[in-house]
Amino acid sequence: MNTNEFQAIYVMWLRQMKHFLRFKTRIVTMIVQPLFFLILLGSGFRQATFSSLGDVEYFHFLAPGIVAMAILFSSMFTGVSVLWDKQFGFLQEVLVAPVNRFSIIIGRTLGGATTALVQGFIILFIAIAMGVPIASEIGIITAIIFMVLISFTSVGFGLILASKMNDFQSFPLIMNILIMPLLFISSAFFPVAGDKTLQTIAYANPLFYMVDGLRGSLIGTANVLPIWVSFSVVFVICIIMMALGSYLFSKSEV
Repeated sequence: MNTNEFQAIYVMWLRQMKHFLRFKTRIVTMIVQPLFFLILLGSGFRQATFSSLGDVEYFHFLAPGIVAMAILFSSMFTGVSVLWDKQFGFLQEVLVAPVNRFSIIIGRTLGGATTALVQGFIILFIAIAMGVPIASEIGIITAIIFMVLISFTSVGFGLILASKMNDFQSFPLIMNILIMPLLFISSAFFPVAGDKTLQTIAYANPLFYMVDGLRGSLIGTANVLPIWVSFSVVFVICIIMMALGSYLFSKSEV
């Protein structure tokens, strides 16, 4: 990879970061929404007991799911930015530049993942400040790895949708239709271990492995599967989403 390719990656990453920092409303919205769920649900159900949770406080159980949700929704907006660039012709100008399309894809992916991780870390730090326990130093490192994988997986999925769409106004609607049901059966908001039917459905949900692995890494308990199992599944899903998203984006016409 020559200097021009690295420069293209850096420019696309930098553009994503500047776009993120310029729109303060988006930053506030992406932070307030997860905090709303964390504080409202966490406080409202703080005294609630779930037989499958054991001695784990519900607020501690909820926090990893909210962190995953913040990263997920922020990453998906990479697809919105692609559609926006399609609409106003910027993407066409970029794609005819004398650089490999995959350099452009890498730059956009890194930019989208970086902004998502920034918001995810903000929610994580707030949750820790509110009393969510950290299992261990190894656990926090593993949790960060899961956060990175979640962000890249979501960016890849966003690129898949964006490569097949032209209307950026419909993108958030389709995203919510696809993501919200998966999120609710991912164990982000309530445990699935106590119901065999729900647990079976959750096993077919990619988001379940992301949330379950992040929860097991962060608080060290209340996870259904061993962390290495969730990590293996999430890693494979991340590779598939990134490869498919990059391929479809590189073949898309503007």
